Formats: sequence, C-alpha cells, structure tokens
Amino acid sequence: MSPDLHFILFLLLRMAIAAAFVVTASIITERAGPVIGALVATLPVSAGPSYVFLALDHDAAFIAQGALASLPINAATIFMCLTYVVLAQRHSLLVSCGSAVAIWIALASIMRQFAWPLTAGLAANLIAFAICIPLLAGYRHVKMPLVTRRWYDVPMRAALVATLVAIVVSTSGWVGPRISGIIALYPVVFTSIMVILHPRIGGPPTAAVLANSAWGLLGFGMAIAVMHVGAANSGSAIGLSMGLATCIVWNLTLWWNGRRKRLAAAS
Repeated sequence: MSPDLHFILFLLLRMAIAAAFVVTASIITERAGPVIGALVATLPVSAGPSYVFLALDHDAAFIAQGALASLPINAATIFMCLTYVVLAQRHSLLVSCGSAVAIWIALASIMRQFAWPLTAGLAANLIAFAICIPLLAGYRHVKMPLVTRRWYDVPMRAALVATLVAIVVSTSGWVGPRISGIIALYPVVFTSIMVILHPRIGGPPTAAVLANSAWGLLGFGMAIAVMHVGAANSGSAIGLSMGLATCIVWNLTLWWNGRRKRLAAAS
C-alpha cells in the first residue's frame, strides 16, 4: 500500500470515529432535555477525538502546547453561547447562529495573536465565565418540545465533525500546535445543535440547551488545563486521560447536585 493511500484510509477512519462520537452525543442531547443534553454536549466528544489523533502523530510537547492554545479559546466559546442565546429569543437561525460563529472567529483570531501561559488562560476563563454564567441563568428553564429527526440530521452532524478532524489532522504538521489547538476547539456540537434544533423547535428551547451548558463548559476549560499539565509532565496518554476524567467527574458532580436539588424541592 502506498504511503498516500495509507494516509487517506487512516484519515477516513479517524473521521468516522469522531463523527460517531458526536452523532451519539447529539442524539442523546435531543432526547434527554436541555439539562442532561447540555452536560453531554460539554463532554469532549469533538475536541477529544481530535486531540487523540494529534497525539498519535505528535509528541507530548505538541499536545501540551496545543492545550495551552485551546484554553483561552474555551472562553471564546462561552461568549459564542451567550451571543446565540440572547439573539435566539427573537431572531432567526441565520442571525443568531451567524452572529455567534462570527463572535467565536473574531475572539479566536484575537487570542491567537498572543502566547498564553497557563495562568493567563485560566484567568481568561474565570473572567469570561464570571460574566456569562449570571447572564445565561435566566434562559435555562425552558421545556424541550418533541424533536422529529429528519433524514439529513445525522449525515450533516457527521460531516461537520469529520471535516473538523480532517482539517486538524491533515494540517497539524505545518500549522503547529497553537493553530491545531485552536481549530480542535471549534464548538462543532454547539453549532450542530443550533443549526438542527432552531428551525425545528424554535430559538428559546434551543438556547436553553446552550444556556445550561455554561457550568459544564467551565469544567471543560479546567480539563484542558489538566490535560496540559498531565501531557507536559507525564506524556500524552496520561494528559489525555486526566483531561477526560476531569470532564466526566465534573459533569457527574453537576448532574448529582442538580438531582439533589430537585429531590429536595419535591420533598
């Protein structure tokens, strides 16, 4: 088998694996309601596979540097969510989603101009979430209507994440860890939720999923920081495992705390 054919086949396999993760997570999001759906959406179902595939091609230093570049981008994502949530109450998908994506691109473009040490990246996240979480709180409690899936939903989600993985993997060798870390953190899951659910059930219920994602996204930022520290000190496998474990423990804690509050209110 020629090297080019081997690369193409391996790339297609990576794209298929990543697409399967995102499709599964987004289907759960539709069926479980905005709270559980938000917790699933903030698991590393898109960035995780991208970083795993980067780790197969590059050393631990590359992963650690990529995580440093990803950390402030998580702050850009929460501002993207806030933009969509506010606009989706009254405006169309094109205006709401288009503006949100434009905000993410603009902030990511600004952030890539600087070298972000760990402390600065954490500070950016803390400031961003301190601003956005209170502003999103009033949009969280909306009943999720029944969603009727259409034939193109799954292929579109799969195509979105597969394209992202293809870009990250195929360009990482010449764009370097900083740009790879930024691209890997593009919020594919959130974008697909906007594009698929907004025309189907309306802006406010779709916005509720993103509004409920704020606390989970904060944990995702911490997981990126943990991944950086783990990869820098113990290698890629340890770093990636520590980051995933941080996400899972954080989201399970959020779920348990929410369930405890509901039970207390019911009694």
